[in-house]
Amino acid sequence: MKRTFFTGLLAVLGFGWLAPAAELPQKPNIILVLVDDMGWGDLGLNQPSEHADTPRIDTPVLNRLATEGAQLRRHYTCAPVCAPARASLFTGLHQGHAEVIRNNSFDAALENSHTIASVLKAAGYSTALIGKWGIGGGHESGGTPSTCPAWPTKRGFDFFFGYNNHLAGHRHYPKEENNADPETHRNAIWDGDEMITDQLDGCYCTDLFTARAKKWITDQRQADGSKPFFLALTHVAPHARLGIPAGPYPAGGGLNGGVQWLGTPGQMINTARPAEWDSFIHPQYREAWQDYARNRYGNNAAHKLMTARRHASMITRVDESIGDLVKLCEDLGIADNTVFIFTSDNGSHDEPGAVGGFAGHPAPAQDPSFFRSYGNHDGIKRDVFDGGLRVPCVVYAPGIIKSGLISNTPTQFQDWMATVADLAGVPAPMRCDGDSLLPLLQGNDTLSSTPGRVLYAEYAFGGGMAQYRDYTANKKGRVRGEQQVLIFFDNRSNRWLKALRTGVKSGVENWELFDTEADPHESTPLAEGNCPQMQQFLNNLALWNRRAYDYHRAPQAPARRNSCGGFRSYDKNLVPANPPTQGTHLQTGLVMRQVQAAAPWVPTTQFTTTAEQQLASPNGATLPAGTITTYTGYINVPNDGNHWHFYLTLSDVPGSKAFVKLHNFNLVDADFNYTPGTTATESSAANTVELDGERTGKKGIPLKAGLHPIAITVVQGASAPGTLQLQWNRGPHNGKQTPVEPIPAEAFKSLP
Repeated sequence: MKRTFFTGLLAVLGFGWLAPAAELPQKPNIILVLVDDMGWGDLGLNQPSEHADTPRIDTPVLNRLATEGAQLRRHYTCAPVCAPARASLFTGLHQGHAEVIRNNSFDAALENSHTIASVLKAAGYSTALIGKWGIGGGHESGGTPSTCPAWPTKRGFDFFFGYNNHLAGHRHYPKEENNADPETHRNAIWDGDEMITDQLDGCYCTDLFTARAKKWITDQRQADGSKPFFLALTHVAPHARLGIPAGPYPAGGGLNGGVQWLGTPGQMINTARPAEWDSFIHPQYREAWQDYARNRYGNNAAHKLMTARRHASMITRVDESIGDLVKLCEDLGIADNTVFIFTSDNGSHDEPGAVGGFAGHPAPAQDPSFFRSYGNHDGIKRDVFDGGLRVPCVVYAPGIIKSGLISNTPTQFQDWMATVADLAGVPAPMRCDGDSLLPLLQGNDTLSSTPGRVLYAEYAFGGGMAQYRDYTANKKGRVRGEQQVLIFFDNRSNRWLKALRTGVKSGVENWELFDTEADPHESTPLAEGNCPQMQQFLNNLALWNRRAYDYHRAPQAPARRNSCGGFRSYDKNLVPANPPTQGTHLQTGLVMRQVQAAAPWVPTTQFTTTAEQQLASPNGATLPAGTITTYTGYINVPNDGNHWHFYLTLSDVPGSKAFVKLHNFNLVDADFNYTPGTTATESSAANTVELDGERTGKKGIPLKAGLHPIAITVVQGASAPGTLQLQWNRGPHNGKQTPVEPIPAEAFKSLP
């Protein structure tokens, strides 16, 4: 039987999201493996033939999964550093919409809204996060389940095992390495609500997290074999101190082999070897690459060999652990109904991770040039060139996706929210910026024709790019500063293009335009990017796809070493209008579509059959009980203003909620935390905690006069009809505050 969205709640004809991209017999289990700082080129399959002289790291399991599954070869993170990348991954928002975690705001509290885990939990999944979190609100002091407002179990996960604090997550041996948590005085590993660091003698984190994941999966199958599960396994390798295992990976894998959770303090897992911690270089690397290192690095060859062998041993260990998980699923009889997703949070690093060395246990920084961890690109962690943003990605799902698929279509982290929702047979929240990759993974690439699809990234960091001799000349002396990226499909040339700019100070600087397939090093900007019309288009495209940021953290909140800022120099730039083709006749009102349906969040809506349409103003119109209504068209902004404010109020009917997009950015969120009968505003911090209410939400939207595309979706509660009220004001003008008024009916326009 074809699955429906929350069977028993919905009986809908006309909504495309009732049917997933493929008719799956049951909801698949989903295992998302996220590694830390593994470069695109660290996956041997990604190294191009012209780099045949470059050593390759052995990843036989990932190679097999990629060959039998799918490789997404142009998969992008949302930010070239861990905290914002992880925030975007789990919320489905790119960095232009992130409410709190931008730039280097490590350990800030992820906003309280939809996450991949909460969506899947509502769809009937058991959910767990095992590994590193780093976005729980621990303020770089550790944090506990009671002091962190965004603890994983408060963001949709049923179970959490691992590091909350990102600095503790730089440690590969939680008990043996030096303390990173001032609050807990431990490198705190949490098993549920219990801190168990003192019991973890000689436990290497890759093994520890894998063993705990195997136990959790096995427990889920024994408790209820019919219930699907979602596991986010977020390894800390290969980041930070290049910590290596204590011995070889146990043979066999699965239920009876591989790493095993023993649960005995002092011998928590079967690979715990306290006397031999951080000592095991994988045998195939112990004597490898000597001539290569000598020729490339000369007198520094010995040091480069030591770091490279450690780095490679860490990645091969992760590969072995994935094979262990796949074998477990085979042993449990669930391999054919489990989706494995493997990726990295950002490009390769060149830093020791703020971890000091120990006697016999050095703390070297990896040299990304040894393996060309950036592949045939330029850039590393904290760069927006492809070496920093493009990450390895393998998907394995026998019987669910196309085998042997190699895709060069650009995809990005926010797409996973929409994808897993599609796998679970539910719509993604309208708040989500992504598109489902399930059609692509099944061999039907529709993303190039998806209207308005744009990949977007923004990130700020001081200083300049690291320099490696593989880089092309245009990287020399390159300042980072504020950085922006757009990736879009150019219909004129029928190809995906990437635009970027660094050192942004005003938001009107020129973009560089690249065809990264023809020019993977991003060495020569396309000449067509220099024309004023293209530059104007790129400026407009950026403003149409991101929000002015207005979150201010409460001054009484606990101190932290890293700022929570995400303000950009272009936040104040007026968003240009985007009317339909010049000369097109418009009618007053919006196009309304309505179906009898219920939903626990405001969904992405796609009508696939003819639906009743009429022109209407959303203000005051009766919304029948138990309906989902969409309004689309344009809103005519009468004059330029830097602080346009919008106000949305629904009738006090339980279950009612709404969401508004302007252009391609999120305007008003009256969904996850909305109380019917109250007023939601355009604030970009609708779901945040620890906010300064005197400053947050005061900025408004900078808009140019003219027609701006608008989309409104309202879920009306089942108990009674209701109405929607949309108001606006221009903000301060000529020293006076303009009044708040209903948006007049004549301001709404639509195509006939």
